[in-house]
Amino acid sequence: MTTLTETTLSPRAPLWTRLPVVHQLRQSVGLQRGMLVAGLVITGVFILTAIFAPLLAPYGYSQLRDDSGSFGAQQTPGGSHLLGTTVGGYDVLSRVIWGSQTAITVMVIAVVLSIFAGVALGLVSGYFGGWLDRVLVVICDAVYAFPALLLAIVMGIVISGGRSGLWGGIFAAAISITVVFIPQYFRVIRAETVRIKAEAYVESARVLGASNGRIMFRHVLRNATRTLPLIFTLNASEALLTLAGLGFIGFGIEPSSAAEWGYDLNKSLSDVSSGIWWTSLFPGLAIVLVVLGITLVGESLNDLADPRLRSRRAPGKTAATSVVPGGTLNAGPGGIDGLEASSPASDQHSNDDPFEAK
Repeated sequence: MTTLTETTLSPRAPLWTRLPVVHQLRQSVGLQRGMLVAGLVITGVFILTAIFAPLLAPYGYSQLRDDSGSFGAQQTPGGSHLLGTTVGGYDVLSRVIWGSQTAITVMVIAVVLSIFAGVALGLVSGYFGGWLDRVLVVICDAVYAFPALLLAIVMGIVISGGRSGLWGGIFAAAISITVVFIPQYFRVIRAETVRIKAEAYVESARVLGASNGRIMFRHVLRNATRTLPLIFTLNASEALLTLAGLGFIGFGIEPSSAAEWGYDLNKSLSDVSSGIWWTSLFPGLAIVLVVLGITLVGESLNDLADPRLRSRRAPGKTAATSVVPGGTLNAGPGGIDGLEASSPASDQHSNDDPFEAK
């Protein structure tokens, strides 16, 4: 039997390098890595700003005066108001910083609720089929046919009457966005469930007497939800745009209850024609940057998950060469890739091989 005289194998990667985003970051190269890093930086700044908003904001989101007196309306940037003040007399910088907190709260609530509802409905519909599947498909197709913003407006009016306080407005906006997103998750999970339930290992589990619940949650669900992180990132940016749209047309949160970028843009429309640019520039720039950052992350993860779109590393950086008598053994990060024989002797069986055919 051929003996391995020298083998160079890569050690198992540490746990932190196998985390979802870290793994994709190490896997990416070139422009793809640049896009992913840029998206992560922008998204990270947005998240940190939302978390530390009470420390970063110089004033409260509804504060109109300080110890020196009233702020004044439409003050130019500079001095104690680095980004100026709005037509209502609010500090623009403070409203932008506090608005990140409102945005991330609505995004997380909306996407989490839609994931749970969409995954549950898609799993049940795809696994059991029948009349229940047909009814759910028709309902989700009907909801999906409505324009997203129009459906969110209708749900916002039904839930909160169009305007509400802090948590009432946040949950009204989140639930209205959830209704928009449920059909997307439903379609993805249902299609994956229909495909997976026909696999051989699912049939084997059914023959062995496994219950429907065990098969659904242990065998089907864990394999049908692999694409959810990609959809999560893409829907998070859409949730932010829907929230801004609701606030822009007047169905958002009261300015005395929370800061919201769409509402601030709505109130700054009349300022643009008067040459007052700062009241609309900075809330609009915040929306553009956050959507751009999240979209870059989502698109990069989507490309890395598709082998056809994934960039390839140079061969010399992905494999370590090991010397074997009669051949060359290539060992990559995941283990031994294959044996490239350099002489006919490497293909012959040794006489003392216990598994050699007699």
